[in-house]
Amino acid sequence: MDDVLARLRAMQAADVPVTGGRTLAYVYDSGLEEADRVGRAAVAAYAGSNGLDPTAFPSLLRMENELVGVTCDLLDAPPSTVGTITSGGTESVLLAVQSARDAHPEVERPRMVLPSTAHAAFHKAAHYFGVEVVTVAVGEDFRARPDATAAAIDDRTVLVVASAPSYAHGVVDPVGPIAAAAAARGVRCHVDACIGGWVLPYAARLGRAVTPWTFAVDGVTSISVDLHKYAYAPKGTSVLLHRTAELRRPQYFASARWPGYTMLNPTMQSTRSGGPLAGAWAVVSTIGDAGYLALTAQVLDGVDRLVAGVAGIEGLRVVARPDSTLVALATDASCDVFTITDAMTRAGWWVQPQLSHDGRPPTVHLSLSAATAPHVEEFLEALRAATAAAVASGPVVVDAEVVAFVRALDPAQLGEDDFDGLLAAVGMAGDGSELPTEMAEVNALLDLASPDLREALLSRFLDRLQRPLRGVAAEPPTG
Repeated sequence: MDDVLARLRAMQAADVPVTGGRTLAYVYDSGLEEADRVGRAAVAAYAGSNGLDPTAFPSLLRMENELVGVTCDLLDAPPSTVGTITSGGTESVLLAVQSARDAHPEVERPRMVLPSTAHAAFHKAAHYFGVEVVTVAVGEDFRARPDATAAAIDDRTVLVVASAPSYAHGVVDPVGPIAAAAAARGVRCHVDACIGGWVLPYAARLGRAVTPWTFAVDGVTSISVDLHKYAYAPKGTSVLLHRTAELRRPQYFASARWPGYTMLNPTMQSTRSGGPLAGAWAVVSTIGDAGYLALTAQVLDGVDRLVAGVAGIEGLRVVARPDSTLVALATDASCDVFTITDAMTRAGWWVQPQLSHDGRPPTVHLSLSAATAPHVEEFLEALRAATAAAVASGPVVVDAEVVAFVRALDPAQLGEDDFDGLLAAVGMAGDGSELPTEMAEVNALLDLASPDLREALLSRFLDRLQRPLRGVAAEPPTG
């Protein structure tokens, strides 16, 4: 057993760190060792429990109802509100879309209205559930436009969406007029607060200006908020709240059309490990309301210092004044974000490049955590050096022949030879199963591609990554 655990630790050494505050995407770190310890212990204690049947594991039902209750109190939910714990923000979004669709079986070709900044999970839901997406362009401030949203609602619309905040730019949509427009047409309005839902209520209590977005806004019918983000719980738990039980009812799936047990599921999963739920309950119980208020003050102070510091870095700018904990950075023509991202990785900071979209330039995405806030000055020093190095080297230039090759590709006809040629062009000759140490040229190439081609290329790349390692179980212990 010790050897197996040693092998796990050896493999994990290549992963980005999940604590320490130096990873500004993918993970969310409170910096509280006790909360981490309690959360991990709870996950282990409930790893074998199964949320499939709440009558068999009543402790899971109790923890779920308590977590939903805490979330209701946080989000101004009326007494009629109900909720469900899901595996993450994407599942919460999928269920919000599915329940909106199934609430209107009379609509043959249902639609949902999204701002162009809505999370890709809504497009995933559209793909899975056959709901047509009507995309509305956002304003210059990256916020959804209520008038355009209202104009896009028609008799086939079953759902309207707003973000609090949007992931890419960190700004809160004007939920009030959007929800009012939806309500006027008898349409559900879902607020995707997966990343901001556990921060914005505390930000308001701290005296910061927060655009109204909770159930206090008339017309908001459902809200999703992730516990594994700024509740700092272990992956993966999210909460999906509906204003009434009637609104949630289409979310449930039941089937007695086989000889086994009658299947009854509130989420997309049947078997659900009790580990993540127990971990979330343990962390929320450990940190508590006062603890979250303090963590929010800490992280928002870090955001303020970061924004102020970026203003002093030549060649770099904050794209939009952040409403929460997410910051997007763009460059001028002297350098590019992809070179900066590589330089930050070399310096031991993990940030996320975002490709150009809808005529807007590529950006660097930063999700600050409470654990990052004490290190903002160190981060800014590294960012200043990375930007200076990017300016000195100049923007990445993709070979003209490669540019022509990419622009001539048909995503629907992408062949293995085409894909191999692109891998070779960015220094990834071979099977493409390993990333190069420098990603700037790869990202610059992807930035040239259309959204359809990006999807095709990255899907093909993921296919190359996910190939079996045969005979591993038969290997003798090492060391």
